[in-house]
Parts: sequence; structure tokens; C-alpha cells
Amino acid sequence: MDFWIILATIALVLFLCYCFSSGENFFDKNGILYVKPVSFLGNMAPIIFRQASILTVINKIYNLNKDAKYVGVFDFGCPVVLIRDQELAKNITIKYFNHFVNHRSFADPEQEPLFGNNLFSLHDERWRSIRNLLSPAFTSSKMKVMFKLISGCAANYADYFAEQSRDKPYEVNSKDAFTRYTNDVIGTCAFGIEVDSIRNRNNEFYVLGKEATNFEGLKSLKFWVLRSFPKLSNLLNIRLISSDVNNFFNNLVRDTIAMRDEKGISRPDMIQLMMETRNNKEGPKLTIEEMTSQAFIFFLGGFDTVSYLMCFAAQEIAGRADIQERLHREIDEAFDKHNGDPPYEAVVNMIYLEAVINETLRMYPIGALLDRVCNAEFELPPALPGKIPVMLKPGQNVWIPVYSYQRDPENYSDPDVFDPERFIKNGRLSGNSANSLAFGQGPRMCIGNRFALLETKVLLVHLLRKCSLRPGRKMILPLRLSKTSLAMIAEGGFWVEFQPRNI
Repeated sequence: MDFWIILATIALVLFLCYCFSSGENFFDKNGILYVKPVSFLGNMAPIIFRQASILTVINKIYNLNKDAKYVGVFDFGCPVVLIRDQELAKNITIKYFNHFVNHRSFADPEQEPLFGNNLFSLHDERWRSIRNLLSPAFTSSKMKVMFKLISGCAANYADYFAEQSRDKPYEVNSKDAFTRYTNDVIGTCAFGIEVDSIRNRNNEFYVLGKEATNFEGLKSLKFWVLRSFPKLSNLLNIRLISSDVNNFFNNLVRDTIAMRDEKGISRPDMIQLMMETRNNKEGPKLTIEEMTSQAFIFFLGGFDTVSYLMCFAAQEIAGRADIQERLHREIDEAFDKHNGDPPYEAVVNMIYLEAVINETLRMYPIGALLDRVCNAEFELPPALPGKIPVMLKPGQNVWIPVYSYQRDPENYSDPDVFDPERFIKNGRLSGNSANSLAFGQGPRMCIGNRFALLETKVLLVHLLRKCSLRPGRKMILPLRLSKTSLAMIAEGGFWVEFQPRNI
């Protein structure tokens, strides 16, 4: 075993030296500004040693020169072109999408099937066929069908917090609370499973889901190694997903399909669409393992990522009495107008709620950093006046720093101030919406963005109908991003205090 560790270490050092020298030459040769890297770690050293969050590091590099269309960053030994110019980013993700179809791979489908075979990780024609297959599960009409299920989950949580805070204010870790909510929503909408994770706190669906989506501690290091050195990871058999989690999701999908087949159940969801591929004469036919992988990425995005959006929104609402009072009025009017049960159209068309979510997405975008891999030669315009165009070769990486765009004072005045009014003009929503970038851009935009926005709106509507929010005593204010997490999370976590409303 020692022999293999030594051999792997030597191979890693040689690989890093090769990548590093070739990358440095690329930026120097093409006159691209970049921050001098640290040996082997590139520009990632502050992140690895928990001195700064990845967004702080990227934002510093983004601000190297405000006139540059792009700058260089070293992701360990891998040179990455960081696109500063938003029009160029739009060209890459939309107009010239066929030159930048794929995300960077970080998991071997054979070794890590839940990660390696899902929609996010798939490449080229396989991605296109699966994307086309799954898209009908996320149309507006399907969201309308799922609305009642989501609303039932949200109302249950609102009732719980109102009950718990009846005698005195009730402080909660909102990340824990909201992941339980998203867990229950996914359970009922995607798998037909009724769970109440806020009361039945140790149910298997939640416990294993939390394990699967936890990328803290050792897992964060594993993640960096997997995405930066996939061949070395395979050699050392490094895995992110435990066999328990893998088996649970495989059995869950298999049992769900078996039950639907046996009882003739048909539901308007992702599982049903994948089941129907078994009868395809043309087009993809998915195995149980492939179905499980697609269901897993939907679970991963819905369980963890969307809950962060809810946490940031709740925290900002809790800290601003004027914003909360206006939301209360808008929500109360909808409940009063519709006899205590506002329908889908009433919820999705709440102007101020939409503006609050847009401002949350601007300040704390879900897709804070988008990546693309060049798969056909592409000429970038000169990075600066007087420079020459740069030719990207297949396999080279670009990053699109959404967080930096949306915190840039040239794009938004007072960018660090939470101001939903910036998305309202003459009493209507302005066209300046941040959520298209926050969920990605172009054909690889997040397939579940409608679902994510709907479950966020529904939760906030029901919570604010029953409760008032205040910052928890444990909340570190002013809010700062954690230096120890790969995810965008508040330092010290999210803490909200619930108080019941008299309505």
C-alpha cells in the first residue's frame, strides 16, 4: 500500500508540474492578466487553507482590471479563462453554445454512477437526448399540477413554526428546517412518498439525503481532488457517495417503479417520464441505474441548493421590517381575496415577492460560478485594447463569475444593499431579472429552475402568512460568507426566530 501511495504522490507532482508550466505559458503567451499562482495549488490556496471563500478569491481576480474582457485563474494546475464581459459570456452560453456544450467532468460514471451519469455530468448528444426527455417534467403546466402538493408541505411547516412559537419566540437553524421542507417536497412530487421531516426528524429519506448532499470536512477535500485529478482519484478509488446512499436511491427508484407498474399509478413527474422510455422504439431507453442518477441530481439540487436560496431570503426578510411588512400585506391580500386558499396564479404573480426573490438571487446566486469546457476551437476577442485575439482549444475551461457580475457596482448601484425595488418599475416587475443568470444561461440552464422558484415562493407565502421573522440570537451580523464551506453559506450558519402572527 505504501508503494502505491508513494507512486501516486510522484505521479501527482509530475502531473501538477506539467499542468502548471503549460498553463502559465498559455496566459503569458496570450497576454492575459492573471494572479501569480502558488506552486501546485494555483489560486486555490486561500480556499484550501480556509482563509477565504471561493467567491471572495474569484471576485478579487475578477477585479484585476475593469477594462479586461477576461482574465486568467489557476484552478490548481488547470488554467481557466474567467470571462468578465457579460456579452461575451452570453455568446459562449447561447450564440456559440455548440463550442461550449459541456461542463467539466469530475466523476467517473463507472466508479461514481450517481454523479457520473446525471444530466449535469452528461456530454454532447447523450446530454441532449436526456435533456429533451426530461424537459416536459418541468413545464409551467406541470408546475401547476404540483402546486397543491408543494402547498400542502409548506402549510404543514408554517403550522409547525406557529405552534412552536405560540408561548415564546422560537429560534431555528433555518438551513436544517428548509432542507427538511425541500426533502418533503421532493419526496411527494418526485417519488410519491409522504414524509414529515420536521416532526419525524430521523426518517431514512431525510437522513440519507442529508448524507448524500453534505460536502463539508473531508468530503470537500475529496470533491476538489475528484474534479481536479480524476485519473488519480480513480487510481486511489476516491468516492463521494457511500454505498449506503447509492443503494438507498437505487432501491427507492426501483421500488417506486415497481409499485407504479403493479398498481397502474401514473404521475406527472420525472420518474414517470423515465419509466415511459422503456417502451421507446426510438430515442433513449434508461436503465434503473440511469433513472436513479437523474432522480439523484434532481434531489441534490432541490434538497440542498434551493434551501440556501430560502435561507438567504428568510434572513434578509427577517432583518428588514419594512420589506417584511410589505410582504405581509401582499400575502394577506391574496389569502383574503381567495378565501384563505390562494391558487397557483395568485402565488406566482405576487410582484413584491418576486422582486424579493430576484434580489436574493442577485446577491446570493445559486449558480454563483458557471463553467464550460471548449469542445471546438473558438476565438476570443482581445482581452484588452491593443492585444491580440486568443484561440481556445478543445478541452480548455472557461468560468462565468455570476456572483461577481451581480456585485459589480457598474452593473448594480449599491450592490451590497438588499433592495427589491431595483426589480420594480411603475408598480410592475422590470425586465432586469437576476434569476436567469443565477440558474445558468443558455441551453444548459438549470432544468429545474421553475420548480425551485415555485417551492421557494410557496414556502415564504405560507410562513409569512402565519409567522413574523426576526434574526436569531445566534446569527452573525452583518452576514458574511463562510470561509470553510464549498457552498455559499453564512458564517456561523443561518438562524431565524419565528413569532406567530395575529391574523
